[in-house]
Amino acid sequence: VKEPGLASKPVQSELDLSYKSRYEEIYSPDAYTRLLLEALRGNQENFVRSDNLLESWKLFTPLLEELDKEIPLEYRYGSRGPQAADDKVHSIGFHYDPEYKW
Repeated sequence: VKEPGLASKPVQSELDLSYKSRYEEIYSPDAYTRLLLEALRGNQENFVRSDNLLESWKLFTPLLEELDKEIPLEYRYGSRGPQAADDKVHSIGFHYDPEYKW
């Protein structure tokens, strides 16, 4: 796997994603810092061309305008979301288990 941080050095490692404790001595910048660094290095693979961006707006603007017409369902702060959402997934056979922990 690639060693965390700014280097591109491959290292052998077990599948352990606890980078902060496993690689304490290596500076591992956040995603935005990495993105800016890649841009400064001239790497454009994480960016779209301007013509691609304009075509995307042409495609998605009508969809976004339709979505703006919808009134969002209200729900209590801190809850799982609108009751209508639970009713919908329950109608197709999904059952939420409140005891399940991620």
